[in-house]
Amino acid sequence: MDDAFVKRDSAAPPDFFAAEARGLRWLAEVRDGVAVVGVRRVGRDHIVLDRLAASTPDLEHADDLGRRLARTHAAGAPAWGADQDGYIGPLRLPNGPFDSCADLWWRGRVEPYLVAAVDAGRLGRSDAAAVEAAVARGLGDIPEQEPCRIHGDLWAGNVVWTEHGAVLVDAGAAHGGHREADLAMLALFGLPHLDRVLRAYDDTWPLAEGWQLRVPFWQLHPLLVHVVLFGGGYVARTRQAAAEIQPGR
Repeated sequence: MDDAFVKRDSAAPPDFFAAEARGLRWLAEVRDGVAVVGVRRVGRDHIVLDRLAASTPDLEHADDLGRRLARTHAAGAPAWGADQDGYIGPLRLPNGPFDSCADLWWRGRVEPYLVAAVDAGRLGRSDAAAVEAAVARGLGDIPEQEPCRIHGDLWAGNVVWTEHGAVLVDAGAAHGGHREADLAMLALFGLPHLDRVLRAYDDTWPLAEGWQLRVPFWQLHPLLVHVVLFGGGYVARTRQAAAEIQPGR
């Protein structure tokens, strides 16, 4: 199987690889949407995917990613969250489904990892209070929209650049969510040619006014996940993001 890539983990939760396969297939349903790695088989402790040959990202492929990602998001989702929980990295991702975007973001994306970070001793009670206050400030500024079809863990490492363009991988966190959350995560760890990706996205499906100012709000979730997993410098980055969230931003 030289053209296949096998991911295996005998210690993974029973539904871990099933969640990844489900997310990848759901994203791949969108005609003319962003390319997604193909799923061949999935088992209790493994998943078999198409093997991707990495290439150097170029501007044309960045433009194409922006346009295609906008179309994937616009395909929509039946609810905020999903009918089954997912995973972000090794951590379970509560998917509800939820009654609103605000409910999803607080109960499903921020609160579980904030509690875990405090319980692990990585964040103090004052940090938790600051994050809670920041979320309360930011929730009122979320632009109204229907649930989008989002990847949910869209950092640069889950975008594989090939000679044919960008391909998304590792979609165990895919769900119905806010499109700005995916875009904010792309910015968190430095996607190549991000400005071109975002410009092409905005040209395809214009973003709501002030979206750039809301980036720290949407980054709280992945930052808290990293605090739980790694601690270290992510604690300071979480504090900084919380401090940057102000009413009307």
